[in-house]
Parts: sequence; structure tokens; C-alpha cells
Amino acid sequence: MDIAILGTAYPYRGGLTVYNERLANEFIKENHKVKIVTFTLQYPGFLFPGKTQYSNQPAPENLDIERKLNSVNPLSWIQTGYYIRKLNPEILIIKYWLPFMAPAFGTVARIVRKNNHTKIISILDNIVPHEKRPGDKWFSQYFVNSVDGFVGMSDSVLNDLNLFTTTKPRQFCPHPLYDNFGEPVSRETALKRLSLPEDSRYALFFGLIRDYKGLDILLEAFADEVLKKSNIKLIVAGEFYASSEKYLDMINRYGLQDKVILHKHFVPDDEVVNYFCAADLVVQPYKMATQSGVTQISYHFNKPMIVTNVGGLAEIVPHGKCGFVVPVSPEAITKAILKFFNEVNPADFLQAIAEEKKKYAWSRMTATIYDLYKKIQNDDF
Repeated sequence: MDIAILGTAYPYRGGLTVYNERLANEFIKENHKVKIVTFTLQYPGFLFPGKTQYSNQPAPENLDIERKLNSVNPLSWIQTGYYIRKLNPEILIIKYWLPFMAPAFGTVARIVRKNNHTKIISILDNIVPHEKRPGDKWFSQYFVNSVDGFVGMSDSVLNDLNLFTTTKPRQFCPHPLYDNFGEPVSRETALKRLSLPEDSRYALFFGLIRDYKGLDILLEAFADEVLKKSNIKLIVAGEFYASSEKYLDMINRYGLQDKVILHKHFVPDDEVVNYFCAADLVVQPYKMATQSGVTQISYHFNKPMIVTNVGGLAEIVPHGKCGFVVPVSPEAITKAILKFFNEVNPADFLQAIAEEKKKYAWSRMTATIYDLYKKIQNDDF
């Protein structure tokens, strides 16, 4: 088949790039022809909260990536639509994560569909955003109306989709494993690379820091006197996409300067392995969520997790087997951290993790997309 993917890819960085490029590689492995169409401009500079949108890694050698789409230029939307329509792929895949992208994506999809050949399939990160803004619902509705079928990576996302359509075909497939960050290294090697001592135990908070991800709750958890007196430390690895002042103030106010190790930069792909292999435990104290790529990196590196009972996180981390699912509260997170380090044999978790991660093969995602494509075709007749 000829497959096109519209969305973030090199030279842009981040989880969306990792996802789209990994999906493309899986299709190529299955002998399909894949074209990725990405942005000439993804976000205007004044709207982007980080230091840079661009990768400092080498370009992927095996992927066909074309930069066409300017997210804020309607003329570009039309040109990109006609470009993909002329490519005439059987499937155009659009990963949807933010209503800001809806006018561009929705316009491109409408133009492409007019070839009466290409089916538009959207993989939904979110359909209701974590950080709400005026016009979100209208923008998402515009996008939904342009799509033939949807893949939801959690039940909560598919439930949210019902706010916009109850009739369009949809399928569930969990977020696949992020297995493209290299093989695990020893704890000793990872700690040496990060210049961290071996005599401490480490919990990891990883990824771009946004307010909805609950780092403040985790810092409150570490302010517990029992946890403060332990040899357990918290590694926070990721660039601030929210104001850092609140979090730095909490570290000072709670006296956590010696407990929290801050690495406040965007972590390049080739350094991800160090943080996960140095950590004993990954903590996701999210206040809201659908699914998380951090969970799938944790599975790849065989790391137990503590996640909050929001969105689809509890669907992905079986409680008591691969980690703990807890309420959104500092007290619950403190209790779970202490239980993991003081009462649990990590080897018991590792066996369950090895079994659970088998569910998250990329071939399952591509098979779901094929099935959805056939369903859309059948519905057209």
C-alpha cells in the first residue's frame, strides 16, 4: 500500500516525532511505501513554550520526509492538501493531539478526500485537550468532520470522541512500545553517565514539564518526613513548558535541594536510556491524562511505575503487577513510593512487566489501522 503520514517529523523533536517515525518504520518493515509530510512551521515562536522545536540529532536515513505544512498559513494548507491528493495514497494518517492544529489538518484532509481514493485515519492522542482554550471544541469538531475513522489509544479518548461523533468508525489500540531508544544499559553505567552516586535509590519523573503532569504533587510527596530521611532521591528530567518558579520555590520551601536532582533540559533520544536505566522506579503523578509515551518507554526499559488513576493510565499499568495505581494525592504517592522501596521485591514486577509489554507491539497498531481501513471501505459500499 501507499501510506502517507501528516504530522511532526524530523527536523522537529519530541514524542510526536518519535511516534510518527517509528510508525513509518513499522509500515516499511511490512513492505509498504511511506511518505511523511511534516511542517515548514509547526508553532510560531511566540506560542512555543520551550527553547527550540528542532532536533540536534542526525536526520533518519531511511525515511522519506517532505516539509510542506505551515500550521498558521491557510495557503500552505491548500498546497499541502493538493500535494498529498496528487500522491494518491490509500491511507493518510494524521496523529491528532491539539485543537490548534485542527484548521490545518482538517483543511488538508478535506482536499485529499476529494480524490475519492484516500481514506483519512486519525490516531488520537487527545480529542479534548489537557490545557483548555477558547474555541477548542469548534476546532476539534472541524477536524473530526474531515476524518473517515479513528484509532483511540485509550478508552477515555474514545469516550471523549463521542462528544464529536458517535457514528464514525473507530478502533482501540494501546500506545505501542517506544523501543527506539536503544537497548538497556547497566544501572552502574547509567549512573556513571549522569554523575550520580550508586548508594542512593532513584525515582524518575521524565518528560516535558507541564502543570497537568503533577510535578507539584510529587514534590509534596517527597516533602514527607519519612521519605526525606530515606536514601531515595527524585530525578526530574525534562524541559519546563510551564513556569519553573513554582516548582523551584517548592523545592526550596520543603528543603528538597538534596533530594531532587533537576536536569532542566530537553533529553535527546540518545540520552533517554541513561535516565531510565539509572532509575529504580518511574513516577507519573498526572492530574489528567489519556495515555502516556513515558509509560511505554518505561516498559521498554523494564521499569516499574507509579501512576495516578486518571485517563487511560490505569488501563496500561496493572496495579500490583507492573507498579501501583494511586489516587491523585501526595499522601498516596508517598505511600506507594515507600511501599515499593521497602516492601516489594522488584524481581516480581520485572516478570509481569516482561509479559505485559508484549501487548504493545507496533505490529498491533499497524494491524488495527489495516482493519479500520477495510471497515471504512466496506462502509462506503
